[in-house]
Amino acid sequence: MDGEAGGAPEVHRSPAPRDFHFCPTDLYDSEGRLRLFPEERTRTGRQVAAEMTSEPGGAAPGKAQSDLEEEVQELVDLYALGGGGEWGAELVDGSAPRVEVSEPRLHLSSAGAQRDWRLGAEAEDPGCLGWGAAGRDLREAYRYAHGRASEEYECYVIPEEEDEDEAALVFCVTCKAPVRACEVSDAHGEHEVTPLSKALESAKDEIHKNMFKLEKQIIEMENFANHLEEVFITVEENFGRQEQNFESHFNEILETLAQKYEEKIQALGEKKKAKLEALYGQLVSCGENLDTCKELMETIEEMCHEEKVDFIKDAVAMADRLGKFLNTETDVEISAQPDFEDQTLDFSDVEQLMGSINTIPAPSAPVINPQAPNSATGSSVRVCWSLYSDDTVESYLLSYRPVQDGSPGKDQAEFTMTVKETYCSVRNLVPNTQYEFWVTAQNRAGRSPASERAMYMTAPSPPVIKSKEIRSCEEAALICWESGNLNPVDSYTVELTQAESPEASGVTESVVGIPTREALLQLQPRQRYTIYVRALSVGGPSARSDPVTVYTTGSFFHLNQHTCHPGLTISEDGFTVVRSERKTPAKEPLPGNTRFTRCVAVMGNLIPIRGRHYWEVEVDERSHYTVGVAFEDVPKQEDLGANCLSWCMRHRLASSRHKYEFLHNGTTPDIRITVSPRKIGILLDYENSKLSFFNADISQHLYTFSCQLHRFVHPCFSLEKPGCLKIHNGISMPKHVTFY
Repeated sequence: MDGEAGGAPEVHRSPAPRDFHFCPTDLYDSEGRLRLFPEERTRTGRQVAAEMTSEPGGAAPGKAQSDLEEEVQELVDLYALGGGGEWGAELVDGSAPRVEVSEPRLHLSSAGAQRDWRLGAEAEDPGCLGWGAAGRDLREAYRYAHGRASEEYECYVIPEEEDEDEAALVFCVTCKAPVRACEVSDAHGEHEVTPLSKALESAKDEIHKNMFKLEKQIIEMENFANHLEEVFITVEENFGRQEQNFESHFNEILETLAQKYEEKIQALGEKKKAKLEALYGQLVSCGENLDTCKELMETIEEMCHEEKVDFIKDAVAMADRLGKFLNTETDVEISAQPDFEDQTLDFSDVEQLMGSINTIPAPSAPVINPQAPNSATGSSVRVCWSLYSDDTVESYLLSYRPVQDGSPGKDQAEFTMTVKETYCSVRNLVPNTQYEFWVTAQNRAGRSPASERAMYMTAPSPPVIKSKEIRSCEEAALICWESGNLNPVDSYTVELTQAESPEASGVTESVVGIPTREALLQLQPRQRYTIYVRALSVGGPSARSDPVTVYTTGSFFHLNQHTCHPGLTISEDGFTVVRSERKTPAKEPLPGNTRFTRCVAVMGNLIPIRGRHYWEVEVDERSHYTVGVAFEDVPKQEDLGANCLSWCMRHRLASSRHKYEFLHNGTTPDIRITVSPRKIGILLDYENSKLSFFNADISQHLYTFSCQLHRFVHPCFSLEKPGCLKIHNGISMPKHVTFY
């Protein structure tokens, strides 16, 4: 095998001759390879040159040469090359040799002289390099190990591998090509470069976006091609049936005309024969009478020349004969007139056949097709049907009516439309509603029976995202929405568009098959997302909902109106809670334990994600307030912090003195706060089961609870007297908070 083909040279090993000590010299670093130099002392050419020039730490310049001489001496001792060879003497003469390998040559040069030995047949002496008998033995061993018959001694050189840093690639955005990192400062110094992995991800994203657009275009073109195919088949079938009908009727007309021709020709022949036979008989009779007259005339002429006695005798007999002949009536009128009778031809049956060319039977009942996937929108549906091949149809009557509660409504109005093709897009329908369709075919002969009934369903209306109920953190977001449809849908799909700028667009991810009207989405930190929701049913997917924007910067939540005490008012943006001085009329509490009754408080809806959540509350140092967290089932008739289900910081102002308490289960530690906070930072840490409070304005830590958070908790806010609390969330976590 050739060593340049990418693999190790093939070695044919057979038993070595006796007293022959063979050392494997596999140049591809096998385990049995003979090591020329110890590994810990292996260096590159650049390192040797650097050491020869100068040694760090003030080492003597000759130390590099001394080390190199030791290595050369080890090589000489290893191969027994020190016996009188001139190479060994040259290597230890006090100059630093330099080794260069080029093709099959080995150049050894020093500062003062340079010698060139050619390996192989070009060597002047079989014992070149001053190896003597040992050198010849090694050559023989090499040829023996590699199966060489040639006298050449080939030298294989393994190129030095490049450093990984030198081979590292980056992507030049300006040139749109990968380049080596070492070339950036030269030809690409002023170009925009980016890591190759990032460029690869960007290219993949761009390809995915284009693939999505291409798939959408393919679907549209396939639908259009299907429509054209249906029209083509319908036109071809209709014209084919017309051609068959024309051919059949014209063949029938030709057969009828041929039959009438034969009948008329036969009748004319019979009449001709009868007339000719009558005329011929009359002609024969006339000839016979003429012959008799001529014979009588000749007899009378002969009698006139006879004697008187003979004349008288014959005259009496002739008179009797002439009397009888003359008394016989002779028909001298033509029995058959020569005039040709006008033969009137009756083509009424032919005319009837000609008129019946366009008279075809009424078509049979069409066959309506079941609903195809993605054939409906929220206000339209595409209905298709087929017909028997022998039918000729001029138009179709498509009828439909809505279906309620799974059965057609008897009182529902029916709608009918005339269609020329075997499909129709029915518009102005109600979203997510089932309709019953049937179709009849008609032509000049009449109308076909109605097809069987088929149920079609429109696509749902777009869902409506509840923007006031969106909850998010750095790793996730909880999205809720309303169906927007009277009838239930099968599932929902959430589409996310990740964009660093508002101008960027493109669907990067879709979450499908969501059975409920909410979804917990895993997101990337510190990003901006545009989110849409689609509803899916038998009729297909709905259009996109109106978009909402989610920022994964800190924890974001709104106040829960369902937990708010009647004495509190929540602003429209959902981030401010106010207790006014006037008394609010008592409201009927909602059933269950959702609304605070005794404690004038409200809860926030924090996303159910474990991790670290941070928000801030802007307070009035003169108001009486309580802030903290509590479980959802905290008793609503008790004060916050008075039980084991809540952890809170409470502030009261008594005699111009500020009193701060950190309450849990009705107890508080003895803590003095000298600087009254105007903005309180709250850190909820699920991972370490801690709840910390901070003076956000001066970055001061106030207190930390060690909590047993076996379930999710929610922020809670309370005002014991008139005042205002403003919540700031969706903000990045300050640096001083990360240490707790």
